[in-house]
Amino acid sequence: MSTPRTLVVPEGVESTRIDTPRGSFAAQTARATDPIGHVLLVPGWTGGKDDFTQLLPLLAQAGFDVTTYDQRGQYETPGLPDDDFSLAGFAADAAAVAASVSDEAVHLLGHSFGGLVAQTAAIEHTDRWRSLSLLCTGPGALGDSDVRPLAQLAATLGKVPLVEIHRATEAAKAVAHPPEIAEFLERRFVANSPASLRAMTLHLIEATDRVDEVVATGLPVWVGYGELDDAWPLVAQDEMARRLGTTPVVLQGIGHSPAVEDPAALATAWLPFLTPRP
Repeated sequence: MSTPRTLVVPEGVESTRIDTPRGSFAAQTARATDPIGHVLLVPGWTGGKDDFTQLLPLLAQAGFDVTTYDQRGQYETPGLPDDDFSLAGFAADAAAVAASVSDEAVHLLGHSFGGLVAQTAAIEHTDRWRSLSLLCTGPGALGDSDVRPLAQLAATLGKVPLVEIHRATEAAKAVAHPPEIAEFLERRFVANSPASLRAMTLHLIEATDRVDEVVATGLPVWVGYGELDDAWPLVAQDEMARRLGTTPVVLQGIGHSPAVEDPAALATAWLPFLTPRP
């Protein structure tokens, strides 16, 4: 779970809803004065659009219109129990959001679980994208990481109220947050659709490796992670980058959530990929 440092929304960031043929998605946007492209940011498991709030104006200042959204069943985007929560479904949502915000192909970034969605979207909706960026994610399921807590969570979802799950998880962490941050984290977690959260959790445990199919798309690819990332093993992320034909960008002193831990460092590391010199 990404934990924001602040809930202050920077100037130029707008909260909105994006209506698509696949439904309405809660979103945040920022607009460049003279845009050179559009960026779509896909959040990870138990996160949401707010994970990227502080990054949006930095990308807009660099010349990009930028959109991020809560995925289906995540925080302020509704999700019904019988919705399509497959990776293909989440990927189709990403493509639908992209088509609603830009007539042109857009740059796509997926963080953590969002990286699995982004890879699927790149494979199944290739023409929708100008590039693919993978942040603190892996080629498929978490693999060598300890997934027992996730399996236990998946078995509990739908049986135990989300507020009880959240409070037990936070108590086990024993991390003190400022009151407004603690309130936000609980509100965001409890707002999730249990069916969506369970599906995302199982994808983290079971997703197949589709890196070779990503390579076959021919899309330019960027891979980055924090040197302290504790989700996918770093060696797995390095190997994924090698297979994708790139060198991973390692963000020093940063963990699994660069967009909230140090958005300026992330922007500095990522923008050269988005705006290559001729």
